[in-house]
Amino acid sequence: MAGDTVTLFLAGDVMLGRGVDQILPHPGDPALREDYVHDARDYVALAEAASGPIPRPVPPAWPWGEALPVLDRAAPDVRVINLETTVTGDGDFAPGKGVHYRMHPANLPCLTAARPDVCVLANNHVLDFGPLGLLETLDHLAAAALRTAGAGRDAVTAWRPATVRLPRGGRLLVFAFGMPSSGIPHSWAGTAGRPGVALVPAPTEAAARDFADRLRQLERPGDLVVASVHWGPNWGYTVTRGEVRFAHALVDAGVDVVHGHSSHHPRPPEVYRDRLVLYGCGDLVDDYEGIGGYERYRDDLRLLYLASLERGTGRLTGLRMVPLRARRMRLERASEADTAWLRTILDGHARAFGTRVEHADDGTLTARPLRTGAPR
Repeated sequence: MAGDTVTLFLAGDVMLGRGVDQILPHPGDPALREDYVHDARDYVALAEAASGPIPRPVPPAWPWGEALPVLDRAAPDVRVINLETTVTGDGDFAPGKGVHYRMHPANLPCLTAARPDVCVLANNHVLDFGPLGLLETLDHLAAAALRTAGAGRDAVTAWRPATVRLPRGGRLLVFAFGMPSSGIPHSWAGTAGRPGVALVPAPTEAAARDFADRLRQLERPGDLVVASVHWGPNWGYTVTRGEVRFAHALVDAGVDVVHGHSSHHPRPPEVYRDRLVLYGCGDLVDDYEGIGGYERYRDDLRLLYLASLERGTGRLTGLRMVPLRARRMRLERASEADTAWLRTILDGHARAFGTRVEHADDGTLTARPLRTGAPR
């Protein structure tokens, strides 16, 4: 009913392959096909050179670190992550790609440690080991009772939303799809006879209308709706006009949260018509520690997004963003200085969307509309 709230945990990219897989109890084959790194254990060495020794093997929950007690205290009703890793023992590398992610199936407890309710799979790594790797991933996640959205055995299942029954009644629908702007090959689109992802060629008005038609066919009165979108470049805070118009069109069609991801660092949030738009959540778990070249973006800083929505209306009643830092391939609480840096950066870019990012008394960040608004 109106006035009651539902809290969602929304995560950006969760990459449990490559270096992360190598420190877990059951590391898979470390061989890589990258231009400069040919052994996944080299990413562990880079992290150790940057921050100190990493014990091996680590417990399955190690990469999540302080994120898990934060989530336990917050007790979100639904947890949604973008799983940017295949779960497969297959060795057939997808051709034409520079980076491939896979986690050994025996390391699946690392994923279940975070207790995700929905794993979004519409991204540019879910077919890193071809259709067979995707099918194996789907099988392993289903065996672990994990819902998926955004990829499937054909186009119909790829586009089918994950449905989560909410405490105290009602449903959350999580639709997931990706765009080539994030690096998803057009050939990865699921078809009637081929496994693949739910692919949207571009953030156009026509694509928004197509999504609105899908939503009308499945939505029931009182449903809460998340549109999880893998789009845009890895680096940079700029949000294109097309992405803004598309996100707004999704909200106008009935979406309550736009859950964007692909960027390796957080992009600015927006509150549009009392609905939350996250243009890019940034990475949450990965093996990027110690890799140089983009230090100005501070991709070692991560955010847990906790969005509270009014039940029955979907109106955003509160957003908490909990800052964390990756160190020794584990998440720890960010310092006050790091939190202040994040707030300054995100607030500066969010103002263009009529949104303000503030530093809360409990050390988290919040977002709210500016009173005066801003042109869109």
